[in-house]
Amino acid sequence: MKKKKSARLPQALGSGLAGALVLTAIHETARRISPDAPRMDVLGMRGLRKILNQTDAPQPDHDTLFNLTMAGDILSNGLYYSLVGRGKKVWRRGALLGLAAGVGGVVLPGPLGLGEAPSNRTRQTQLMTVAWYLLGGLAAAGASRLWSKSRK
Repeated sequence: MKKKKSARLPQALGSGLAGALVLTAIHETARRISPDAPRMDVLGMRGLRKILNQTDAPQPDHDTLFNLTMAGDILSNGLYYSLVGRGKKVWRRGALLGLAAGVGGVVLPGPLGLGEAPSNRTRQTQLMTVAWYLLGGLAAAGASRLWSKSRK
């Protein structure tokens, strides 16, 4: 018997959230340890400031900006990784989505006017950026598989 489509949504969202939390934990831990660690938090804060400037909205203080950025990162990455979904090719989808996000994290900030240094400063920074987004995608895939097994 096939599960209802509505039963798939909590699994997709939950596994996406798991991937986003793993990614954020890696980023936040590494930035405190390594000077070459990607600073996606800086890119996020720059992006949020840019949006607030364009809308003439008040600028929050640094701590509020950081917290809003972290919440936005977890939400947006969670929704993105929820595309991993479920099924037989979940590991492949997780890897491909993670790699695409990692490459985008290296390539897109410059053209978007956010600066290149936070994710593109050294070869090591670039590799960490791609690897960590890949790990987020694989964490989402793993969470999806665990969810599937626990529901059987």
